[in-house]
Amino acid sequence: MRKQFILSVVALLLVTSLAKAQSDKSAVQFINPPEVVKPNGYSQAAVINLGSNKMLILSGQVPQNVKGELVGKDNFEQQAEQVFANIQKIIEAAGGKMSDIVKLSYFILDTKNLKTLRTVRDKYVDVQHPPASTLVQVSKLFRDDVLLEVEATAVIPVHK
Repeated sequence: MRKQFILSVVALLLVTSLAKAQSDKSAVQFINPPEVVKPNGYSQAAVINLGSNKMLILSGQVPQNVKGELVGKDNFEQQAEQVFANIQKIIEAAGGKMSDIVKLSYFILDTKNLKTLRTVRDKYVDVQHPPASTLVQVSKLFRDDVLLEVEATAVIPVHK
């Protein structure tokens, strides 16, 4: 009976803490760094204050330059380079480094480009401690000339 009571109290405290965190909008900041194209109707990243660290969740990055122009028409390698350059710009704007990436999610039209994707990725990430990742082959992306989209999550230490 005492154990049930303690578990009930712990569950109540957890639910209360989660509700407070969700209602405390100061814990979350949405950013659109000027080094990348300004999106229409969403933010490039969400920065979540975790205390001694901050989590950065990036929207899917596509091969567009800061003006919104496609980079690398019909060239997977050039598109991948632009995507990772965009990821790097957003992470650095939030005070992080590419080695702070903990998760990458890839959406590509054709897995025949996997070797090229890995070659480009390895120029940007810590290959000794690679992030977790997911790769999905898709039949279509938001535009016909876009060959890949990559999401990233980073955990960045807060220096005080």
